[in-house]
Amino acid sequence: MADESVEKKDESAEGADAAAEQKEEAAEVTSEEAAPVAVDVPAETVTPDIGFVKDVINSGGADLKKCYQCATCSVVCNLTPDDNPFPRKEMQWAQWGLKDKLMGSPDIWLCHQCSDCVAQCPRDAKPGKVLQAVAKMTISNYSIGGVTKALGNIGGTILMAIIPIAVILIAIAVQGNFSGIPRPGGEIVYSEFMDIYRVIDPLFTIAAIFAVIMFIVGGRKYWKDMMTRYQAAGGKVPAKGFFANLGPTLSELMAHKRFRECDETKDRANAHLLVFYAFLGLALTTAWAVLYIDFLHIESPFALSNPIKWLGNISAAAGIIGITMVIIYRFVHSEKLGMGSYFDWLLILTILLILASGIGAEMLRLADLAPAAYIVYAIHLMSILFLFIYAPFSKMAHMVYRLVALVFARATGRDVGVGV
Repeated sequence: MADESVEKKDESAEGADAAAEQKEEAAEVTSEEAAPVAVDVPAETVTPDIGFVKDVINSGGADLKKCYQCATCSVVCNLTPDDNPFPRKEMQWAQWGLKDKLMGSPDIWLCHQCSDCVAQCPRDAKPGKVLQAVAKMTISNYSIGGVTKALGNIGGTILMAIIPIAVILIAIAVQGNFSGIPRPGGEIVYSEFMDIYRVIDPLFTIAAIFAVIMFIVGGRKYWKDMMTRYQAAGGKVPAKGFFANLGPTLSELMAHKRFRECDETKDRANAHLLVFYAFLGLALTTAWAVLYIDFLHIESPFALSNPIKWLGNISAAAGIIGITMVIIYRFVHSEKLGMGSYFDWLLILTILLILASGIGAEMLRLADLAPAAYIVYAIHLMSILFLFIYAPFSKMAHMVYRLVALVFARATGRDVGVGV
């Protein structure tokens, strides 16, 4: 009996050992199945551009180095897509000096400078300001860079302003209007001071064509870089291209829907809309005046009761109100969000000068103050010519590059998760 008991114990021990071995084998199989599969990923060589980093800092991103990649900026942003959100990655690329990644990114212009990230950043790294600086560098990259850099400081701006000032002064001299004040019939007639057919039409047409060509060239380069980068990342060529997506994008822009998604700067949407529609109204007024003068041969000045004057005056008043709201907004929020860069203020003050001089020229004409009226009218023409010539190189270019980025985002599905 004792022997049988010993045998049973031995069999039991052997069974336990066998079960343990089976568990170990099963564990090894499970471990092998769960082990990650090695994948050969080609190494990417990162070559930091230190000069680019310095340019970002000098262009308005002075607090770039404070960022420690906490991602608060991407979390609080209401405009960033769900996939690969901004501006965290852009902060990292800027810190590393990865210029190529930033220049071909649509996200630089999908940012609408809400400043939610600026207000919420725990390190006060001001991500929105960094993206604003990179956006300025994007304009420089896709245009004549030296001009954009010159317009980024007061000394360069003065040099650039010499061209439109000199052109208008030469035009006045050629017409002999420095020697006397033209007052045909005792009235102030600006077309006698600056001939519409020989000076105004050809001069401003050439300036406008130049600006449009520069915008088209820069916009095409930007689109090409975005598409190249998108395809390199595995994206397919969109079924619908630029023009197919342009209409819906313009509709969105006309309503400024994205501005209203901002938390910190929601109140600036109305100011921007007023300025936007004021310029649209003034453009229509100009086209209407061309129809009157060049085709119907109705000479200016037009009576205040004429509908063209209604549209022009209402648009100018809306523009003055809108740009004043923009300026007030910047002062009110300066402590939290800053006053903005010189690059921003150049556009704001240029628009203000155009609107104020235009209204001033009309009021002085009605008041029959001839010397002052012609001087203010000359300043008005100089400021418009300045805007036309330098639009592709100044903050004004944001309208084109943001439009191109928004169309690209719509075409490639980059807008998924954005509440607009």
